[in-house]
Amino acid sequence: MASTDVDNPAPATAAPVPSKSARRRANPWLALAAVSFGLLMVQLDGSVVAIANPAIGKSLGADTAELQWVTNSYLLALAASMILGGKLGDRFGRRFHYLAGVGGFVVASVAIGLVGSIEGVIAFRALQGLCGGILMPNTLGILRAVFPPKKFALAVGIWGMVSAVSTSLGPIVGGLLVEHVNWESVFYLNAPIGVVALLFSAAVLAESKNSTGHHRFDVPGVVLLAAGLLALVLGIVKGETWGWTSAGTLGSVVAGLVVLVLFGWYETRQEHPLLPMRLFRNRSLTTGAVMTLLNFFVMLGGIFFIMLYLQNVRGYTPVEAGISTLPMSIASLFASPIGSQLTARFGPRVTIPLGLALSAAAMFGMLTWTVDSSYATMWPPYIAMGLGVGIVLPATAAAIIGNAPVEDGGTASGLQSTMLQIGGALGTSVLVTVIAGKVGSSLFGELTRAGVPAATAHGLEKAEDAVTMGIAPVSPDMPAQLRAAVVEGSGQAFVNGLHSAVTVTGILCLIGAVVAVLGIRGRAEEGQEDVVVVAAH
Repeated sequence: MASTDVDNPAPATAAPVPSKSARRRANPWLALAAVSFGLLMVQLDGSVVAIANPAIGKSLGADTAELQWVTNSYLLALAASMILGGKLGDRFGRRFHYLAGVGGFVVASVAIGLVGSIEGVIAFRALQGLCGGILMPNTLGILRAVFPPKKFALAVGIWGMVSAVSTSLGPIVGGLLVEHVNWESVFYLNAPIGVVALLFSAAVLAESKNSTGHHRFDVPGVVLLAAGLLALVLGIVKGETWGWTSAGTLGSVVAGLVVLVLFGWYETRQEHPLLPMRLFRNRSLTTGAVMTLLNFFVMLGGIFFIMLYLQNVRGYTPVEAGISTLPMSIASLFASPIGSQLTARFGPRVTIPLGLALSAAAMFGMLTWTVDSSYATMWPPYIAMGLGVGIVLPATAAAIIGNAPVEDGGTASGLQSTMLQIGGALGTSVLVTVIAGKVGSSLFGELTRAGVPAATAHGLEKAEDAVTMGIAPVSPDMPAQLRAAVVEGSGQAFVNGLHSAVTVTGILCLIGAVVAVLGIRGRAEEGQEDVVVVAAH
């Protein structure tokens, strides 16, 4: 009788046992933890520097224009390199470019603390932004490659939580370091975070890239995209300083838009484009990109004027201001996973409008703020804003990256990251202009109502720029009564500007909610499109 050797099957039929290293690199949750370190580093650095700028100026003898470039050089380099970073990862390896970006970011950060001149700080901030633009899109590109579709929304929710909390914690961390150590420590902080990110990521991340064969890299596309984004973002960030109707601002913005249109035309004629224009045929992806811009317009613009109000009008220290906004950070901590679960169940078409409605409620809630508001009037808008921004973030990522082919995951992530930066730049620049306009029209009236003589009030109108930042134009030789009146009138003029800013932002959120409902496909439409695609194949 023939027999079968059950206990000792033939080697040819035995399934290979993955090594411990292979199992570790195949674990998507370890990959999520690894990319979170890099995300933490970049997002924390983006908001922490605002606290350090005054100390940098005092230490290095920098004027206001030079301090603006400490922020703008980083922002411009970041915006110009995001899509390129995602494309490089898709083409040549996401793990490699993520690690290279982290390493470069750490080196640039340490160099900023050591360089000893404002010109060096600006140059290395630009390098920091370039490295951030390489690593950031590859965080989501890596997640898109390792997570199954059903769990991708949850992973993006946690990614969004890390992003939101890192940005919100920036003022607290920056305030503590600047007050108790020095401004250089704000940048040195990236070294330990980056080293942990490098060691852990090297151990747990598997390489992933597209198998598209050999083809020419789109160098002209890189140049056109970088030039267009640089000109556009420069016009946005300098618009408040130069004037929105000035030749410099309009010329920069128009030139940027023209070059970007030329870039889009050029890309449609390339076999292997840097940014495939076919992605924008997907209505949900395109709408998600616009909603991403709006969400960070709200987030970074809101944090900007809230910090001006708390520190310059209410007199909070940087640490006190950061701690007072903890409800926003805590709310965003819980909101991103909730947003990812809601997106997985109902889709971005439902989740994005819900988040934007919460953000609108937060903005309109700030209309109750006065020059001496109690904390009881502040924390409800903080919570609503944290919930709104946190819910929208994973939903927009799902709309963009979830609607892109897997092979374009890094490119789509780069697109999302670029829209984040443009939205943040617009938020701070546009809302400062709104505040300035209202301050300019109401400053004289508020000063005279507070008891400042009309002749003195006319003279103080020249200090409109200071009041726009929440700073009262007082001098040591002013009589105490006059000084108190100037502080009261200036504070009220700033609050008038804040009310205008939150009104504009709240209305934009409501408009965005309507656009999201109209522009993003519902679940039924997605199912019909999937059937069509399957039938076509």
